[in-house]
Parts: sequence; structure tokens; C-alpha cells
Amino acid sequence: MIDVNELKFDESGLIPAILVDVDTGEVLTHAYMNIESLEISLNEGRTCFWSRSRNELWRKGETSGNVQEIVSIRTDCDKDALVIVVKASGPACHTGADSCFFEHVHGEHGEKTSGRSCQEFSLQTLYDIVSDRKVNKKRGSYTTYLFEKGIDKILKKFGEESAEVLIAGKAGDNTATIYELADLTYHIMVLMAELGITPDDVLDELISRHNEDAEHGGEKAY
Repeated sequence: MIDVNELKFDESGLIPAILVDVDTGEVLTHAYMNIESLEISLNEGRTCFWSRSRNELWRKGETSGNVQEIVSIRTDCDKDALVIVVKASGPACHTGADSCFFEHVHGEHGEKTSGRSCQEFSLQTLYDIVSDRKVNKKRGSYTTYLFEKGIDKILKKFGEESAEVLIAGKAGDNTATIYELADLTYHIMVLMAELGITPDDVLDELISRHNEDAEHGGEKAY
């Protein structure tokens, strides 16, 4: 057992943390901690991180309910990285997937937690995951929580995420903007599923506008 003061934080005061599910052994996500978030995690027994995009403490599950109960924390031989084994009460990824690691890069590709191959993940996949949460309620799922709260809560979150995109875009921070766009896209899918609108419905509208634009020599629509 080592003292947290022996850990090596980088020049920004952060240390990377890999989250692993205690039941499946699956890598759930990658995040960062500073000394304050690590101490909060140790004191509360639940993960707390430092959000680099928002520049603030982030208690996992604080709004979604998808908390991660800490089972153990280990560091590597250089003491500059952490592996945190957790008992997860819901999805680790904001997309609704159990793990953030579903994109295939190299080697033999296996199956994602959802049962779909990595190469098959798309906006339609996200929509399917979200829609399934509406029908098959999952305890601890943030998506299920939104559906249970109803349209007013969903629209409120949609507005909040839209504002976050505006702030990040105005700051010219591409990393933060991509992060916030991903959050907004997820909440768009929740809103669509709540209203019974499918990705094909939106695509049909875009195609209709494109066709109209072509018919009018580019003077309308696009």
C-alpha cells in the first residue's frame, strides 16, 4: 500500500485512470484525476474525476445515476497511472454503451458489449441502443432515467447540451467542441426516440431538401 503523495501527477496536476468492471474485467473508460478528485474518490468510495474539457470536478453518476463503486485502485511501477476496478451501476459511456472502448483499430475484431461488432457502430446503432432503453428499462441507466422523467427533462438537457456546444465552439476549442457535440448528438437521439422520430425520418427530410435544391438550381434549401 502506497501513499497517494507518492503518485506522479503530470505538469497539469493530472494522472490517467483506466476503469475496469469488477464482474466482466472489461475496460470501461479512460479518465483523469487530480489529487482532489482522487481524495474525494477515496473518501466517498465512488469515482470522481477531473474534466479537462469543462475544467471542473466530475463525480461519475452525479446526474445520470450511473455511479461507479470503487473496489480497488492500483498504480503501475512508475506510479504515473492508475487502474481502478469498479462495480458499475450503469453504462460508462455517454453514448449509452457499457464501455467507451468499442471502436476497432487493429487486429481481430471481436464483439462489443452490445453484441455488435466495432465496425458496425453508427448513429443508427446509438439510436437503437437509446430506443431499447426506452422499451427495456435498465436499472442505473441514464437513458432510462431521461425517459422516465419525460419530455420536459429531455428538452431541458437538450438545451443545456446545446449551450455547451456554443461555449466550446466560441472558445475555438476543437477537443471540447467534439466532446460536447457527442453529448448533444446523444441527447438528440433521446429526443427523437421519445417522439418516435427515426434517423431515416431525418434523412428523408434532408434528401427532400437536396432534391428541391437541385430542382431550383441551388437557389433553395442548401
